[in-house]
Amino acid sequence: MTAVLKRLGGSVLVLWAAATAAYLALRLSPGDTVDTLVGDGPDTPQIRAAIIADLGLDKPAVVQYLTYLWRLLHGDLGRSYVLQRPVVDVIGGQVWPTVKLTLLASAFCVVIALGLAVLTAGRGRWLRGFVSGVELTVVSAPAFLIGILLLSLFSFRLGWFPVSGDRDAAALVLPALSLALPLGGLLSQVLREGLERALEEPFALTARARGLTSYAVVARHALRHALLPTVTLAGTLIGFMLSAAVVVERVFGRPGLGEVATEAVGNKDIPVVLAVVMLAAAVYVALSTLADLAYLLIDPRLRKEAAA
Repeated sequence: MTAVLKRLGGSVLVLWAAATAAYLALRLSPGDTVDTLVGDGPDTPQIRAAIIADLGLDKPAVVQYLTYLWRLLHGDLGRSYVLQRPVVDVIGGQVWPTVKLTLLASAFCVVIALGLAVLTAGRGRWLRGFVSGVELTVVSAPAFLIGILLLSLFSFRLGWFPVSGDRDAAALVLPALSLALPLGGLLSQVLREGLERALEEPFALTARARGLTSYAVVARHALRHALLPTVTLAGTLIGFMLSAAVVVERVFGRPGLGEVATEAVGNKDIPVVLAVVMLAAAVYVALSTLADLAYLLIDPRLRKEAAA
């Protein structure tokens, strides 16, 4: 019970920190919300005063911040300053394209990490060195740059995949790979190190003595021991994938939260930006919680401790 309460308290703290950091960043950023809303239309003191009063911008900053937190606690994300629609409606229609992209990218990430780690763990130095070099290259490159390179090769030159849009499943492949390659490369490095440590343990030597092949030892015995640190890192990295997806969607011209967030930041549409940030934070918290639950499935010793 104590562990559950600590976990819930930590989750609430993460969500509060994300909401506060985003709120302060938008408030302190250059530009004025009223100027954006007025635009090229009539600009009179009366119109400005009406906008300020309608948005509650005439109240002290602390009051505005506390009002925002109070509404957030009640599930009220407010109304878009620019579109004059509930924020839930603004982002609701754009969530599914981003979720599809993130889910496929997560699947690619797991396949890449497991494949590279299992195939190279305990293998020859030249193979490990080559694969490690490739991993370091993709880990060091930002997702949007990988996306541009993939577009140049597979869309513009070879014509295998669509350049932009969300017409069919093929349009998901390159954006998902752009997100998955850096994270998959990093996870494979961590998993391979864990596998190689596990292969030096006495149980691995015993399994080999019984005649098991190297791949069988890795798959049946070493993998479970190596997964714990990888799951910890995966829960964190995949939680951040939603944020990276916002940028990748713009590169590939896809619908989703990327378009909504970019326009909202440019217009200083604070309620919409804060909603996107809170959604990303909530996904991070949920995935971290799932990672904790995965520990219980991977390591039976943890299940016994939890039961005790």
